[in-house]
Amino acid sequence: MPKKEKPFSKKETPSQKKEIPHKENHPPIKDSEKEFLAFIKEAGLVWGPSPEIYGGFAGFYTYGPLGKLLKNKVENSIRRVFSSQGMREIEGPTILPDTVWKASGHLETFSDRIIKCSKCKAAFRADKLIEETRDVPADSFSDKKILEFIEKNKITCPSCKCALEKNIEQQSLMMKTQVAGEDASLRPETATGTYLPFPRFLTYFRKKLPFGVFQIGKAYRNEISPRQHVLRGREFTQAEGQIFLDPKTKNSWEKYEAIKKELLPFWDYKSQEKNSVVKPISLEQALKKKFINSQAYGWCIYLAYIQFVNFGIPKEKIKLRQHHPDEKAFYAEDAWDIEVQLDNYGWFEMCGVHDRTDYDLKQHSKFSGEKLEAQRENGEKFTPHVLEIAFGSDRPTYALIDLFYENKNIKEGKTTFSIPYHMAPIDVSVFPLMKKPELVKFATDIKEELERDFVVDYDQTGSIGRRYLRSATAGTPFAVTVDYESLENNDVTVRDRDTEKQIRVPIDKLRETLHNIFNDRLKFEDAGTPVK
Repeated sequence: MPKKEKPFSKKETPSQKKEIPHKENHPPIKDSEKEFLAFIKEAGLVWGPSPEIYGGFAGFYTYGPLGKLLKNKVENSIRRVFSSQGMREIEGPTILPDTVWKASGHLETFSDRIIKCSKCKAAFRADKLIEETRDVPADSFSDKKILEFIEKNKITCPSCKCALEKNIEQQSLMMKTQVAGEDASLRPETATGTYLPFPRFLTYFRKKLPFGVFQIGKAYRNEISPRQHVLRGREFTQAEGQIFLDPKTKNSWEKYEAIKKELLPFWDYKSQEKNSVVKPISLEQALKKKFINSQAYGWCIYLAYIQFVNFGIPKEKIKLRQHHPDEKAFYAEDAWDIEVQLDNYGWFEMCGVHDRTDYDLKQHSKFSGEKLEAQRENGEKFTPHVLEIAFGSDRPTYALIDLFYENKNIKEGKTTFSIPYHMAPIDVSVFPLMKKPELVKFATDIKEELERDFVVDYDQTGSIGRRYLRSATAGTPFAVTVDYESLENNDVTVRDRDTEKQIRVPIDKLRETLHNIFNDRLKFEDAGTPVK
């Protein structure tokens, strides 16, 4: 097992505490990643592991002011996409009795394979160790194949470089607790809690299928050796959508017709075995080739893909990877992952789309004694199938930071965060050119006006150049500056983060102009009078 963590050691002073990647015998960090992690902390994006003043508890992080704003943007984007398809958000408890987790299969099967170092006894997730050191997907490997691969490729302990043990153990990922003496567990995902109110859903949706619901909330997993920052934490935020449908309608899915020609970067498991290049094909072709099993499932994959496109992740950085038959969860008829190519960690799983069939409702019906069924128009009763889009908000939040962080010249302080404008944590910065009462009053009035629609940062300290740099480092798309010309002409200077171009915009048109630029209805250079 991993070495016991000592987050509350009284012998360590803050200056003696180690950085988290070394807390549990993790491999050393590259210089480029050190700079990136320093940016994340200094910019107020993510701090930790938390609590830092006690040495840190691996796998737990605090989102700083800028990071929380960004995570809010990600979660609001998720809400918009799901809600636009008629799916409704719910919020369930984070702790459930173990009878629920026994029914779902989590108590017996939700575990990871660990392998230990023969010398320092550090523990690692066996399949991920192969993926991280040799860039080979190993989820579908048997225990025997994992051990053979490690021996053949001479994979050693990332911490001390000694040989690994020649056996694999299982570790449960469930976080246990008790409630009034009854065994319970913190939820490892939101999906199970979403299935339990099914009878209430039927009433709310007037007994008409299909319908969809989703949850955004905390989940907990006893990760073996959490690393890669918030990508593999022990506490994280999930955002999972569940669509309940009649299995007879899977291939007569009305919404499929509108998107069947859309090209997606499918990478089926046979192509993975051949290490073939990903070539985008249409959903219609994917169905004909039997990459996917139904129109409804294809539509779910498309909806998940659009989520990541809407976040601003470049399409060339996204691929859809099919699970190998030996890799699929026992309840899944089909399973595909959305992977994103990160600058620091390469291709990384961000989302899973699963056809869970009727497994979950039948299991909870069996264990609870309640019938979880729907009824067709002819009176025939049936157990609905469930299609799932399962991901979280931490990974796409991290991906946006990773992909759009630019270390142009760290010695000169020219670090920028070129995140897509619509996902920027702060929308607009407002500056008085100088800290003069008349300029400050004018600028604060503009700030209050813009705050009706935007997240606004107000800054009146330091040179204007330094403030522009701070604004760019935070990823803020536009900086509004009030100068003495503003007092005379009732207009302001608006500066674009990426091009550094400036225009003059009348005060009475400022809100509308910013809205039009953010919504791509107006190009920045056409939004006002250019400033030379």
